[in-house]
Amino acid sequence: MTVPAGSGPTVRRILLGSQLRRLRERKGISREDAGYHIRASESKISRLELGRVGFKKRDVEDLLTLYDVTDETERAQVLTLAREANRQGWWQPYADVLPHWFQPYIDLEESASLIRAYELQFVPGLLQTEDYARAVMSSRPGVPPDVVDGRVDVRMQRQKVLARPDPPRLWVVVDEAAVRRQIGGPKVARAQIRHLLDLTDQPWLTLQVTPFTVGGHAADGGAFTILRFPDPDLTDIVYLERLTGAAYLDKREDVDQYTIAMTQLSIDSSTPAKTIEMLHKIAATL
Repeated sequence: MTVPAGSGPTVRRILLGSQLRRLRERKGISREDAGYHIRASESKISRLELGRVGFKKRDVEDLLTLYDVTDETERAQVLTLAREANRQGWWQPYADVLPHWFQPYIDLEESASLIRAYELQFVPGLLQTEDYARAVMSSRPGVPPDVVDGRVDVRMQRQKVLARPDPPRLWVVVDEAAVRRQIGGPKVARAQIRHLLDLTDQPWLTLQVTPFTVGGHAADGGAFTILRFPDPDLTDIVYLERLTGAAYLDKREDVDQYTIAMTQLSIDSSTPAKTIEMLHKIAATL
């Protein structure tokens, strides 16, 4: 089991849950019997194995005993992972300004080896300038200035993942509307496009634009992100964000549909070289 670099509690919970599931299945023990052994329900075992809840040390120890894991080194590794899975992420001080449904995404993003995204309205957060990010955050009515400041700080901190020695591969397809929309006014929008142009020579970035001439396309349902991880125990996850919440899809049939859509978008959109030409032309009109 490989814990991805920079992994936070969400990914560690998923990995630990996956390992406990394998141990249970190896012994042929049902979720109901495992739950009974730790004074809990079958549904709690299911939530633990999916990494959706925190782990108590006593529960993990009891499950390891039930699954006949007696080797002290193996037990110590699992218990260390359980302890780390309960730690707070670096973004915890910003919890009061971040939507609760977004916090797991930060951890998943940092742990990913490949991030594929289609954006319809905005430049993706990992590629935004600070001024552009502030304009985006300020666009929702009723958000206090201190909340905007906190969310901008988080967005800028998230971008540090791209400065790692082993940054994730980022493959982004942006609708032409997103790069033409003057978020923050012409000056901010122009600086944002120049920032994108500065990043196009980075080996970790593939950037494409879906021009208006494409018309209807495979992603008519809106923006989405597909996250892939280096550990095979972590399945691809599709992230969908809405105004008041988000969905995390990991069922194979769902992920496959979004993967097909992303592949088709990449075919239909401008090549990276043509994208650079298009961005230069758009910047000149702002």
